Amino acid sequence: MKGAVLDEAMNVLAETSRPTARHLGPDAVVKSVLTALEELAAHPRARTATAAGLVVPGMVDAQTGTAVFSENLGWADVPFTELAVARTGLPVAFGHDVRVAALAESRLGAARDRHDVVFLAIGTGIGAALIVDGNLLEAGGYAGEIGHVRVAGSEPCACGGQGCLETVASAAAIARRYGERSGRATDGAAEVLARARSGDAVARQVWHEAVEYLATALAIGSSLVGPELVVVGGGLSLAGDDLLVPLARRLDELLTLQRLPSLAAAALGDRAACLGAGLLAWELA
Repeated sequence: MKGAVLDEAMNVLAETSRPTARHLGPDAVVKSVLTALEELAAHPRARTATAAGLVVPGMVDAQTGTAVFSENLGWADVPFTELAVARTGLPVAFGHDVRVAALAESRLGAARDRHDVVFLAIGTGIGAALIVDGNLLEAGGYAGEIGHVRVAGSEPCACGGQGCLETVASAAAIARRYGERSGRATDGAAEVLARARSGDAVARQVWHEAVEYLATALAIGSSLVGPELVVVGGGLSLAGDDLLVPLARRLDELLTLQRLPSLAAAALGDRAACLGAGLLAWELA
């Protein structure tokens, strides 16, 4: 998890990063999130802070300040806004991590001056945010769950479904699928890509399949909302052209009469969600 103290111009005055430690269970993760927020609020650079922003993954209800459900972190119905206000004494803006990252990219980054955008975050899981006619689509917190579109096979997903995009094309899935097929340990998707570049046939196939599944899901999304731009964020975006070039090529092959979006890597890196949370907080200040 990451946090930052930001001024009104979105300059980073201080920042922190710590492991999520989800292996300790949902209660421990909630406690760690609140402790990190409290420590940031007490930072010397935050003495004049007038509001805080807090964003989390999973399904959220921004209106009530509740983390409704996260299959990866295991929590349900956590009243984060109430808890965060009690810990910091500040008004707290609450939201969804991928949606606020998209907000930050639309105002400060790769999607600036664009009106119809899909922000695709690929990391441990896969999530999306939709900007349609310049407005962030929330649909009561349900919009953007592209990671749980069924694209392949019967691989069980933490959400309770089978064959979800997340099970075959997330960074975690790429590493897992390579290990299962090759019998070789790997440190993650970046290492799988490095092995693919060096000629490892199994790594190449796993990477190719991930791109194919991502293109299939994006083709569905493009047919529904007609984005002019897809911004790819999350850890897998660091693959750069090794991801974006074949993904764009396959998307071009899949789409016919639909608008063909351009693809771009996120410009704000792993600070996007922090900056988006800051934008929400400044709206409260």
